[in-house]
Amino acid sequence: MTDIRNFCIIAHIDHGKSTLADRFLEFTGAVEKRKMKEQILDSMDLERERGITIKLTPARMKYKDCVLNLIDTPGHVDFTYEVSRSLAAVEGALLLVDATQGVQAQTLGNLYLALDQNLTVVPVINKIDLPNADIEKTKEEIVQLVGCKAEDILYVSAKTGEGVEMVLEEMVKRVPPPRGSSDKDPRALIFDSKYDEYRGIVAYVRLVDGVLKKGDKIKFLATNQETEILELGYLAPNFSSQNQLLAGEIGYVVTDLKNIEGCRVGDTITSLKAENVVALPGYKEVKPMVFAGFFPKEGISVEKLREAMGKLKLNDAAMSFEPEHNSVLGFGFRAGFLGLLHLEIIKERLKREYGIDLIVTVPSVAYKVFKKNQTEPIVIKSPTDLPDPSTIEHVEEPHVTADIITPKEFVGQVMKICEERRGEFKNMEYLSSSGGDEGRAILHYNLPLSVILVDFYDKMKGASRGYASLNYEITGYLPADIIKLNILINGDSVEELSSLVYKDEAYFRGREIAASLKNSIPRQMIEIKIQAAAGSKVLASERITPYRKDVLAKLYGGDVTRKMKLLKKQKEGKKKMLGKGSVNIPTEAYLSVLKRG
Repeated sequence: MTDIRNFCIIAHIDHGKSTLADRFLEFTGAVEKRKMKEQILDSMDLERERGITIKLTPARMKYKDCVLNLIDTPGHVDFTYEVSRSLAAVEGALLLVDATQGVQAQTLGNLYLALDQNLTVVPVINKIDLPNADIEKTKEEIVQLVGCKAEDILYVSAKTGEGVEMVLEEMVKRVPPPRGSSDKDPRALIFDSKYDEYRGIVAYVRLVDGVLKKGDKIKFLATNQETEILELGYLAPNFSSQNQLLAGEIGYVVTDLKNIEGCRVGDTITSLKAENVVALPGYKEVKPMVFAGFFPKEGISVEKLREAMGKLKLNDAAMSFEPEHNSVLGFGFRAGFLGLLHLEIIKERLKREYGIDLIVTVPSVAYKVFKKNQTEPIVIKSPTDLPDPSTIEHVEEPHVTADIITPKEFVGQVMKICEERRGEFKNMEYLSSSGGDEGRAILHYNLPLSVILVDFYDKMKGASRGYASLNYEITGYLPADIIKLNILINGDSVEELSSLVYKDEAYFRGREIAASLKNSIPRQMIEIKIQAAAGSKVLASERITPYRKDVLAKLYGGDVTRKMKLLKKQKEGKKKMLGKGSVNIPTEAYLSVLKRG
């Protein structure tokens, strides 16, 4: 084990993690030059198209006499759970910072995660070859952030390969070898898993103790599943089958497990014969905070969607889903995510990998509702779950701690946006000790999660000319003045169109929905009254006039009383029709309110 080094690359999005991983694989000869391509560890088409890493990816390399196990991680805040799982499987973290952008919000977030795991952090400045690289300023920010010495910082150009050998040399020197014993009963931590069409369920593991061999009978401690190892090996970066895995190594295990739920991320694999084995710490179970309805379009069965989402959950432990029924959209699932990008990626993967087109309802957050005479709150993920207002004591919504890094000149504009979005200012600090006008500030705010879901990020980017960056972490629940906005069509409440809104924003949201429905519902033979109401108070109203036959067309003269008689008869008929008839609301009208914009 003294010749093994396990480390991962952490950074803000677009700071060059995947490109540096390419250079590592190229320099160590793990991938032949003729097979080399950009972002080789980003295997999904989505990752290549968007230029971001979505899934953590392990790769094994050999450098001199050492085995290096590298894990490439995502940089977006929505995939922080992928980063935290990677950190638990390694002893070191390579903190990569772009010399043209400096320290960003997610750099900060990932550094805190690494320090929480007591990992050895090696700071590296990337993109030193670019003409607009400000190496000195970036170095000063890293020194202040990490608390290291200036001479501890390494310099690299992931694009040209400059400095790559020095970084590998330093990773071998600074990152400690794994701790553990090959003589003990095997204990392997599952840090990721996926469903392979040909192999079935593949678990990515870090073997802490013992030895695992092909054909061994094993068990999963958390799920109590028993099975046999059909195949195991390394990821170099493709599957490389071996006869055994030794303590300290990172690899994959293929079993004959049929039940997808039997293989959980964070579980411990051990030998079937082993007794009194203590499970590895694993991971804290992540709780999705953003929820949306996933409904299959016509021609796609719910069972096909259920099976596809089950396979995706195996690959993405941060997602959750449960059955849901909507009277308009039919049967589907209420799915939980860590953020809007996470939602978008899952939706796109279902379409590309499983051929499933979806209708996705407007995302919402999970609220805690405290009822009178009850100590335990109930968690609601949909407006239809909200109890009668008379039974509610108060409602709490999820809050986040947001770290916003912005140039000093834009601090005022960013603070204004945070104040408008119900933000609570905590404190502000500066990244550089020089304190010049060109320095950058870190703003710390408490914000409701729901305000970040709408257009907060876009507004912040606009106010800072694209220079600000955001990282946030769920901190807990705080009381909020939340009410249910009901939509009434001709006096009848339509539950599927209801939503949860802040009390002081209910009027504006009500007007918006009423206007949207007026444009979406076609004229019919009866008058249609659209109302947005909070409790018994109507906040906004729209009216769609009915079709009306010209009953006077056949008259060519005569007394006015003949006209009045015909109009009165028509009016009574309309009234009778209104009492018996119902409004036909097309699916498009529902989608104009429910569907994500």
